[in-house]
Amino acid sequence: MIVKTKKYQLPTGTYIKMGLVNILKEQWWVILIALAIGCGYFWIASIWWIIGAVLAYGLYVLFWAIQFTGVTQMEQNKVIFEKMAYEIDSRQILMKINVRQGMPVQWNMIKRAEITKEAFVLYMSKAQFIYLPFKIFNSDNDRKFLETILKRKELIK
Repeated sequence: MIVKTKKYQLPTGTYIKMGLVNILKEQWWVILIALAIGCGYFWIASIWWIIGAVLAYGLYVLFWAIQFTGVTQMEQNKVIFEKMAYEIDSRQILMKINVRQGMPVQWNMIKRAEITKEAFVLYMSKAQFIYLPFKIFNSDNDRKFLETILKRKELIK
């Protein structure tokens, strides 16, 4: 069975938000470094330790926000933000710009998957993911079939 979706364009704001959330989840330990810097306050009592820790973590988040915003502006990444239809089966995900142009994504390229309240999110790396909102599926059976594929591939539990 092949699941064919409606055309969908990933908004740049959604990409930036989801990318930042993914980075902060994956690299949660960075906040421990900021806390360690802030604990310097107990060694030498100065508010500058806390200011430095907050500033360092703020710059870290700003760095990643700039990275994800930059991806949306680069010419070679414009394809990611075009309207695409998806054809999903147990072998691959075919991302189709039109009838003739498309790109296959093999299931072994997907590192993990997540089901949110409104979408399937398939992660390929820190900054690459496929966002499939439920509204693009033609029926509930299509959504259930994709969920079954993800369970078979052990990408979700």
